[in-house]
Amino acid sequence: MSTPPAPRYEDVVAGLTAPGAPFEIATETILGRPAKTFAKRERSMREKVTNAAARGDVDFLVQGERRISYGDFGRGVWGAAHALETHHGLAKGDRLAILSYNCPDWIIALFGATSAGAIGVGLNGWWATEEIEYGLEDSGSRYLVVDERLYPRVEPLLGKLSSLEKVFFIGESPPPGTIPIDEILAPHDAPPTTPIEEDDPFVILYTSGTTGRSKGCITTHRGTIAQVTGILFANIAGGAISGKSPIPSDGPRQIAALLTSPLFHVGGLHSNVCTQMTIGSKLVFNEGRFDPEQVMQLIESEKITTWGAIPTMLHRLVNHPKVRDYDLSTLRGVSFGGAPTAPETIEKAREVLPIEPSFANAYGLTETHGVATVNGGKDLLGRKTSVGRPLPILDIKIADEEGEEVPQGQLGELLMRGATITPGYWNRPDATAETVRDGWLHSGDLGYCDAEGFYFVVDRAKDMILRGGENVYCTEIENTLADHPEIDEAAVVGVPDAELGERVKAIVRRVAGSSLGENAVRTHVAAHMASFKVPEFVEFVDDPLPRNAAGKLLKNALRGKGAVPFDTKDLG
Repeated sequence: MSTPPAPRYEDVVAGLTAPGAPFEIATETILGRPAKTFAKRERSMREKVTNAAARGDVDFLVQGERRISYGDFGRGVWGAAHALETHHGLAKGDRLAILSYNCPDWIIALFGATSAGAIGVGLNGWWATEEIEYGLEDSGSRYLVVDERLYPRVEPLLGKLSSLEKVFFIGESPPPGTIPIDEILAPHDAPPTTPIEEDDPFVILYTSGTTGRSKGCITTHRGTIAQVTGILFANIAGGAISGKSPIPSDGPRQIAALLTSPLFHVGGLHSNVCTQMTIGSKLVFNEGRFDPEQVMQLIESEKITTWGAIPTMLHRLVNHPKVRDYDLSTLRGVSFGGAPTAPETIEKAREVLPIEPSFANAYGLTETHGVATVNGGKDLLGRKTSVGRPLPILDIKIADEEGEEVPQGQLGELLMRGATITPGYWNRPDATAETVRDGWLHSGDLGYCDAEGFYFVVDRAKDMILRGGENVYCTEIENTLADHPEIDEAAVVGVPDAELGERVKAIVRRVAGSSLGENAVRTHVAAHMASFKVPEFVEFVDDPLPRNAAGKLLKNALRGKGAVPFDTKDLG
């Protein structure tokens, strides 16, 4: 008996998005422009928390011995909102920043503040003190939540920032001048009532700038909800086509999701936490920095079914010498994004994981609230380098420098518009106008579209390195190198790497007579910037760096091969 043909993608999309269907699409006016959006949706992230809390005693947040049910999560969020409003003067539009390793308190504090109409600010946990100071000043944050491991970077700033009024401390023995986080985590039964509009800011996340300081990208309640719904659509559409489900039929019915991506990225917060909360998953945190063996232990003990991984993490796990020592058979779905994914990593995962999971590659930006395109299942195995098809509420076109669409198969910049596009950058109307033009987000990524509607990203128009899921903007590091008195000129480029995607390399021309060494260059950068921006390879040259007639560095002529791994703790 012959197997019936798989449904066509176009037919599945049409069925799921038709009037009355679960993912019905409507055109509405968003920020003054008509845009596609999902008709059936929540109207704020507070509403999403309310719906999640209705699950009661079902496990939600798990880290070590700590297990928090959906009901307790809801009461914790309402308690944080109540305490912040009643005892600490939080008002709509205030900013609450968070600088902490992933933990349940991070999430509860954030949703407490944002449920009361405030705006969360996710600060990069890799940042140095200088960068943290900038983020707090730029966002005008009145409140900061910080954990005991990252507090030493904040301590020099206490009393220095005019806008920062209160610091909440996660950990034992809160230092003088800080408030124990428990003071805002007492449960409360009633949600706040501050009005929230769909296009109100939800969270500000910082994206490194090509021309200097980072920009605070605004994510909204509407955009976050639309992106989450788009991910659910992609999973259901993919399952309809492939016949696979991320929920095992012979095991626990609740999806168990592993969270290893940082919460200060859209991949961790928007695409992971907000999505898992929507579908009622158990969300399991690793503890501390990523460790592949700890992750394998968690997959085995918590019976993890889905994992949203940065490609570097997946590479480290599948190539770990003990990968066959753990029972990883519950893992049914692995998604990855945030950096180029080597096809070899996918093949290695298919080889070593005892039950072949469904793989999905996602492409997106902070400016798209996360996932914009998805390539999964058989589609991914047939097109391992494609980022897939767009979510049905997003329009994508490949355009030339004038913004005009180019013919199919030709290279151009990816432009996107729709409900998940950011309204802009915090206090940066200039940068907003440059990036979002006539409703189209200019991604800075170069790619093309094939005859079947699959998109491929092949290069970046922006001068950027993708290192282990972190964006590294070359100009930012070059500006720091230029401040060193013994450096005449410097260029920063990415070096291809199987594990991290790319590593950071600096090409340095010293001033005459200087004996500046590699470690001194690294130490100088590390004093001002996050460790992932510190060049892992430093090459010294005697000749002037190659430039074009306009004086622009010719990066293609400078890119080389090879990198020297090092640990920033060696810098002292």
